Amino acid sequence: MVANLRTGVRMKILVAYIATAGGRDAVALGATLAGTFGAELEICVVLPPEPDNPTEEVERLSDTLDATAQGWLDEAAALVHDGIPTTTSVAVHANPAGGLIERAEDVDAGLLVIGGSGGGIVGRHTLGTVVNDILHSSPVPVALAPLGFSHTGPERIGRLSTALGMRPGAGHLVDTIVDFCQAGKVPLRLVSLVALDDMDHHRGRGIDDAVAHARTHIDKATGEISARLPETVPVTSAVVQGDSIEEAVAGIDWADDDVIVVGSSRLAAPRRIFLGTTAAKMLRVLAIPMIVVPSTAQ
Repeated sequence: MVANLRTGVRMKILVAYIATAGGRDAVALGATLAGTFGAELEICVVLPPEPDNPTEEVERLSDTLDATAQGWLDEAAALVHDGIPTTTSVAVHANPAGGLIERAEDVDAGLLVIGGSGGGIVGRHTLGTVVNDILHSSPVPVALAPLGFSHTGPERIGRLSTALGMRPGAGHLVDTIVDFCQAGKVPLRLVSLVALDDMDHHRGRGIDDAVAHARTHIDKATGEISARLPETVPVTSAVVQGDSIEEAVAGIDWADDDVIVVGSSRLAAPRRIFLGTTAAKMLRVLAIPMIVVPSTAQ
């Protein structure tokens, strides 16, 4: 991701597709991101491999599945509006998450876009097994489309927000959001969440001291990040408190064209994603896309 944008090469966005509402949401979000960042789109379906020494019947079924997958991809590509370079592909892998990650690495994708499993409230995130696997192992940033995004999503991102914590180690997250903002000329908002049920990293401070400490930290970050972006890309900040992470997130003003970018947990392996507790709590109340960034650069 970072290398692609910095060298001026058009970014590739890989969309995980299946012929469901979640798949259509992923295509819509992929198109929104591609239109914002000037990226290419590749829509991918993962199929299981044929068994060794397949019977004639198995081969016929495999041919039918291949044809069905190509029909799905043709329908998905037709959902993307003109002006966005779009290709399709079929990846063969026994594990859908593994197939998508391998394909993302093969094409040097800057983003992997996935939709929910369905069955939830419109505008919320529902994570199935494949999504969870990707969110704990992907080497590239992953964008999550909320349910119904194909009906409600904008053509272009209006603002990027990022949850900037107090712990060290956010360098790669900052580099990534700077690159995103430069590529799309998108305003940036830095958000610091101070929750009573998540005070461990405030080192025994009371809530008032914790809020003041968070404000000092985010003001410094705002100045440093602003210096890396052109004046045409404004950087704002907000410190929000609540009894819980969910309450603090719900208290923030979110627009329909917002996207939130978060870093990975400290438990993440190098150059891998691991959805942390705070991000998981945020997903419970957010009705906008979330991008999760790996722990360090690829």
